[in-house]
Amino acid sequence: MGLQIIKLEMDEFEEFAFALLDQISVELNEEKTIKESQSKAAEVFGSKIVFDDIRTIYEQIVAGSAQKASDFTGISVPDNKAEFPDLVEFKRLKGRKVFPTKNSAAFVDDLFTAIAHEDTNKIAHLAESNVSQFLVYSTYAKGYISQISTTYGDFYESTIYLNKFVLSSYPQIILHKLGQPYESNFTRVNSGYHGAMKMTILEEQIHSMQKNLYEINKNAVTQVNEINEELADIILSLDGAKIKNLYEYLQLPPVPDEYPIAQKANLFFTLNPDNFIVRVLGPDVMTFTKVSVDPKILESIPQLLDIYQRWLKPIQTHHAAFTAMEGMAEFVVRNILKEDQDFHNYLVTFANTDISSYQIRKSMGMDFTEYLVGKIGKDAYRTLIEKPPTTRELKNPESYLKGI
Repeated sequence: MGLQIIKLEMDEFEEFAFALLDQISVELNEEKTIKESQSKAAEVFGSKIVFDDIRTIYEQIVAGSAQKASDFTGISVPDNKAEFPDLVEFKRLKGRKVFPTKNSAAFVDDLFTAIAHEDTNKIAHLAESNVSQFLVYSTYAKGYISQISTTYGDFYESTIYLNKFVLSSYPQIILHKLGQPYESNFTRVNSGYHGAMKMTILEEQIHSMQKNLYEINKNAVTQVNEINEELADIILSLDGAKIKNLYEYLQLPPVPDEYPIAQKANLFFTLNPDNFIVRVLGPDVMTFTKVSVDPKILESIPQLLDIYQRWLKPIQTHHAAFTAMEGMAEFVVRNILKEDQDFHNYLVTFANTDISSYQIRKSMGMDFTEYLVGKIGKDAYRTLIEKPPTTRELKNPESYLKGI
């Protein structure tokens, strides 16, 4: 009888593993397509057409890019290390960018490694070994790993990472898709390839100079993870009657009784504040100072109101810091590279757009940076890093200026 119970539980955890990989199946299929397309292109080109590797181009660009960034912002670019990870290692990097709690760091690394290898047995065993950590950190997998094919680089702990899988594949794939004559099209595609590298290196150099913003964002995300781990533990400890009441009240699709962990997992995913509060209250929750919770839900989970209330501050801090970081980088890249022909060719050949369309794109963080630069000039960059805006100030930059 004991063996049957263990087998049932393993079946349940195996279901978790397959469901998790199914959530990122579109991305996994896209990765396979990229590999196949790159292989076909390499077979056609042979040794006749060769693009420089990303390390070579990085070394050609990095010093000049750092000088331009420093001249433009008035801030020196740190002496960063550079790494060129393959697909598996880049996914492991994304796991580190989840900024897990200290006790969960090893688990998250193992989880993202297993996901990168599409190892369902390992994922299932990890889920069984710590259900709470699995519930919290598996939610990141889709959002983080599904962006791999459009992520050229990243910055983490004084190191610039360039996505070798994407940057080494796309030039060959794009040239092959353009068709004959390959030799004459090579110049334009190679220029676009250099433009992609210039954009990526510059963007990550800007991130590397945002040390204060980086630490604020990192600490806020870790606090959010601590709160979500706490919520997962509470939900996993609920008895059957409370689970049943919540399912009925929230009108959740029923889960068979032989999958008790899955029942609680679905409830966690539903009540996770990143999902539940934002879905119920909308994006304006990022400016709220307090939230309310349906009393019927609190009958089963009285701790929920306190958890949601404590979640507000770190999630807003993360949202504001991350928006400022990305907006500043986007603004600097846009202005430094606006006359760069390689970057123009990148937009046309890689991004399927042009400089005119690119220049009119809007984002809250970039608009905030642009406003600040217009008011106080080059000092805006250092000010933004040293005194990050709140979520309210992002929407009202005039109030930010009054407070600095």
